[in-house]
Amino acid sequence: MAKTRSAQDRELDAMKAIIQALDGLEGESIQRVMDYVLSRLSIAAPTRQKGFSPPDLASSMPSEPVHPVAAQSIRDLREQKLPEKSSAMAALVAYYLAEIAEGDERKDVINTADIVRYFKQAGFKLSQAPAQTLPKAASAGYLDGVGSGMFKLIPAGYKLVVHGLPNTTKTTKVAAPSRKKSKTRRK
Repeated sequence: MAKTRSAQDRELDAMKAIIQALDGLEGESIQRVMDYVLSRLSIAAPTRQKGFSPPDLASSMPSEPVHPVAAQSIRDLREQKLPEKSSAMAALVAYYLAEIAEGDERKDVINTADIVRYFKQAGFKLSQAPAQTLPKAASAGYLDGVGSGMFKLIPAGYKLVVHGLPNTTKTTKVAAPSRKKSKTRRK
């Protein structure tokens, strides 16, 4: 038993070291590093089946929304949830496609093309670098990269959309009066 625990400890230490080494990198950079490491170690890259979700994530994410969402379109959902940042909007798109969308539109993973399409449909301002939206949402803890530029909603992103939006606890700031001195011309 002690030998097994020791091997598990070494595995956990290795995982922590990898995560620390990847800290600060984003989506595609992480993918390139992981692809290189797997290649260097002659390990075949794992393939993921559509809809694959690690057991701990699947069991922690309810299959039905706790508070049913009345939105029928991505625009309705955006108007209901009022995301302010693109990372929250990316989580909203992932949630919409996984939980609300119907038919061929429904899917568990999203990519940059989905961000462009659904931000436009929702009337949400698209950033100048849409390819960075998903990695930023992953850095914010709402999505998880699953390889090849694809991202999946994780429980924190689900919680944000279902329970955290709209953010009603936000305090509104009142603009301070301008203190500019008026310039007078001398004649």
